Amino acid sequence: MTRSRFLAALAALTFSFSVAAPAGAQPGAKPVRVRVQTTLGDVVLELDPAKAPNTTANFLKYVDAGHYDGGTFHRTVKMDNQPESPVKIEVIQAGVAESKAKAGFPPIALERTTVTGLKHVDGAVSMARGMPDSATSGWFICINDQPSLDFGGARNPDGQGFAAFGRVVSGMDVVRKIQQAPSSSNRTSNTEAQKLTPPISVVKVSRVAP
Repeated sequence: MTRSRFLAALAALTFSFSVAAPAGAQPGAKPVRVRVQTTLGDVVLELDPAKAPNTTANFLKYVDAGHYDGGTFHRTVKMDNQPESPVKIEVIQAGVAESKAKAGFPPIALERTTVTGLKHVDGAVSMARGMPDSATSGWFICINDQPSLDFGGARNPDGQGFAAFGRVVSGMDVVRKIQQAPSSSNRTSNTEAQKLTPPISVVKVSRVAP
């Protein structure tokens, strides 16, 4: 094989790897938009079932079942209220209605950012979790870029990161209002310091046309 043919073949092989879809991806799936109506205003999310199919499907199960209606944004994480965390982040976290807390769906496998390619940038939407493969209904929105939440990041000691599955396309001003809403003055632990007091009510979460 001549040098020019070898270089052409190498370039073609490199290109095929660069455009290959992540394992489990659904390249034909179209984005899904969801409106989150809160007492401080609306936030519109665009979910990515093409790159994060399992996480998106899980979130939409809770949306379609009405579990987030009547729920709350209950947690705000700011630079000054993380006394137990050496690695600081900025997010707000939401959960289901209290009446639905025991009526959820099974935990899902973690779709790592190295697989999906979806990073925790400003406005990213992601699933809350403790251990890997434990996410259920809790979810959060990033304020500013949060690379420590990606795979290999140091925020979670296991280094596996969190499962980003979409982004905010409208209402980041509302997200920032929620983050700056009053929170607990108790600074002895993350759990206490990050409680929104009172929590911000979620009136309804529903699909909307793209």
